[in-house]
Amino acid sequence: MNTILIKKIKLNNSDKDILISGNRFERIADEISIAADIEIDGSGMAIIPPFYNGHCHSAMTLLRGYADDMLLDKWLNEYIWPFEAKMSAADIYAGSRLAILEMIKSGTVFFCDMYWDEEQTIRAAEEMGVRASIGVSMMDRLDHKTLKRNFEFLAEEHNYSSRISLNVAPHAIYTVGKELLCKCRDAAEKNNLTLSMHLAETQKEIDDCLAENNTTPVRYLEKLGLLGENSVFAHVVHVDEGEAEILAKTKSVIVHNPASNMKLSSGVLKMSLLQEKGCRVMLGTDGTSSNNNLCMLDEMKLAALLAKVSDRPDLATADEIFEMATAKGAAYFNINAGKIEEGKLADALLINLKNERLVPNYNLISNLVYSADCSCIDTVICNGQIIMQNHKVKGEGEIIDEAIKVCEKLTKA
Repeated sequence: MNTILIKKIKLNNSDKDILISGNRFERIADEISIAADIEIDGSGMAIIPPFYNGHCHSAMTLLRGYADDMLLDKWLNEYIWPFEAKMSAADIYAGSRLAILEMIKSGTVFFCDMYWDEEQTIRAAEEMGVRASIGVSMMDRLDHKTLKRNFEFLAEEHNYSSRISLNVAPHAIYTVGKELLCKCRDAAEKNNLTLSMHLAETQKEIDDCLAENNTTPVRYLEKLGLLGENSVFAHVVHVDEGEAEILAKTKSVIVHNPASNMKLSSGVLKMSLLQEKGCRVMLGTDGTSSNNNLCMLDEMKLAALLAKVSDRPDLATADEIFEMATAKGAAYFNINAGKIEEGKLADALLINLKNERLVPNYNLISNLVYSADCSCIDTVICNGQIIMQNHKVKGEGEIIDEAIKVCEKLTKA
């Protein structure tokens, strides 16, 4: 069993030695004196939980900056979907590797993904050592053969590592009809899988749902039985008090994507209302064509500031936002991580306390939420394995070069 010993590192403002054995934190103490396979000098660094990204479309890194400054409906139908129709499985693999590289370098060790050719994203996540819940996407526009294959794929046994899981991913109520939504619900329940989808993202979605179903999107999904503690909904911008109560009562997970919500003019999450009702909220980046990066540090700052701008300054504190990006994100996806504690899965970031954005260091969590960028992240550990050290990821140059080639090919197609 491989061991990592981190010496004299700051944990909650105290110097500690931390022993990782296999994929768990085995011991945390003032001093540990054993011979380990790897020893890291933690002087001048702090150890914190890493980030868990609740919603993204990883291979959309290939569309970064391709279609900006337009509303969601036009953006999807006239630009994004036509571009994606040209992408091969190899292209999606290259885009997923670029996304995972970006996430690692900005401190993320887990992402919940929704995209096509999910096996390519699984392959990339396995190779690069991160955790992922990979969505098997469902839409009415898919042909019968593809949908049949998708449901069969969800029901099959797979020999993935413990870091990888699948989720059932109906895109949204405006692309997935009642019959297919109910099939997705049944597949998630039968196979004990998470269900993930977009929900209540725009005012147009609300208006169309009212016109077609005589109710709002949240209430519509409640009637269909899609809400629950294993259901994860991205955006959830347009909800009223009753819907917030429904989401809280069903323990449904809400993924707040502040950058994407602002960039697409989707609206502002009602953080005060959701907190008041006790809703389960975590953070996500969405895809790079609507963000345009995958940095959870950015999402923390935006989430904290956006909650305060029209309400009050003590709403969505740095500690609360940090927990949404770390411990809560892990817990909502049933990952026994997100905290630096004995017995927890060994996911962690080593932070350079001499980074200019962390000086002075009156409050590290405040600095991370309001000040830091990814340059302060020295080392990333996922499942007891070092996947970045000295801010370098193995093979990053080749990953970037391949993505550039793919993008050049796609823009000429």
